[in-house]
Amino acid sequence: MSDFILRPIHDEDKEWIARLITDRWGSEIIVVHQTLYTPTDLPGIVAVRMDKRVGLITYHIRGHECEIVTLDSLSPSIGIGTSLIREVRKIARDAGCRRLWLITTNDNVQALRFYQKRGFVLVAIHRNAVEGARKIKPEIPMVNEEGIPIRDEIELEMILDALDEE
Repeated sequence: MSDFILRPIHDEDKEWIARLITDRWGSEIIVVHQTLYTPTDLPGIVAVRMDKRVGLITYHIRGHECEIVTLDSLSPSIGIGTSLIREVRKIARDAGCRRLWLITTNDNVQALRFYQKRGFVLVAIHRNAVEGARKIKPEIPMVNEEGIPIRDEIELEMILDALDEE
């Protein structure tokens, strides 16, 4: 049983979100598929445990698709990330979305493992896409902390079935 709650982002979360995104993503902006997002301007869900924010997911709905823009769990292995995805999946389904999707980079093997274990499938590799993202956000490193070159965007998706409740 989880000992955290999920709730929508409140205005008083914005400063915390800006710090979290800057600490974990290098700046207050996210660039994926040549699109610039400011997570403090996006809808999202915050996970709270013992009055402390311990997780965040932000998303963007366009048409019949919902893109997960950021997912951060500050207390790994207790179900926060999985719960945040389930909550956004419900929101997307209720909004009439047929597809839940996201982009990660080739070096992020932990994210690739995490999302696939939760039902996402790889649908595209956008070779050298990070090169374009660096033109917008130059602070994106060339290699990760393990020495893996950061080059490609990998697109994962989950097709939403209106009858599926999980």
